Amino acid sequence: MKKLLSLGFLFFSVTIFCISGFCISGCSLFDGSSGQMNKNAEQLAAEGASAFMNEDYKDAITAYTDLKDWYPFSKYAILAELKIADAHFQLEQYDEAIMGYNSFEKMHPRNDAVPYVINQIGLCWFKQINTIDRDDTPAKNALAQFQRLAEQYPGNEYGKDTEENIKKCLENIIDHELAVANFYYKTKRYKSALKRYEYIVEYFPGTEQSKLALNKIPKCAELANKIPE
Repeated sequence: MKKLLSLGFLFFSVTIFCISGFCISGCSLFDGSSGQMNKNAEQLAAEGASAFMNEDYKDAITAYTDLKDWYPFSKYAILAELKIADAHFQLEQYDEAIMGYNSFEKMHPRNDAVPYVINQIGLCWFKQINTIDRDDTPAKNALAQFQRLAEQYPGNEYGKDTEENIKKCLENIIDHELAVANFYYKTKRYKSALKRYEYIVEYFPGTEQSKLALNKIPKCAELANKIPE
């Protein structure tokens, strides 16, 4: 937990530093004559924190990216990696956020922020979940992340939310399967419909959708034998 607390403390510290007056000083990121950096790591961290706090997420990404690129061995660099992904998340740039979170986990697999990162990846997919008549890939990917979080980090602080998100993902996936099965049935593609109904009954037993699918199977099987696709 120490590393996670350290990241939080760093973000808090640089935010306080920023409020104290640095970020309103108006100095430019580059020296106009030489084109060289004229801010140190702490100053860039403060600039990023100020922008993030003010919901200027694009500016936050710029500051944190400069920090990461120019001072990769700074104690603030790991914070910058995480906040860049967070800023993309806030901008609803979910592909970029997922890339950032995945990179963070790969580079820092033992960091205490990893449960947070996994949860954020799950939320990136969760927020892209479509209606039941559309592709259910986001729901499946979100489910995989939330289940991974629950299995690898039992008792984590996101427990209740994770359980609820898992239920919502499963609900979307099952509803999608049933909607596709019903579409096949209505369009007289009975063999395809039968496979979907049987899949629902096998993999989602006890659900309301499995009961509906089970009721459809006898008639669908009869029609599948009579009418070729």
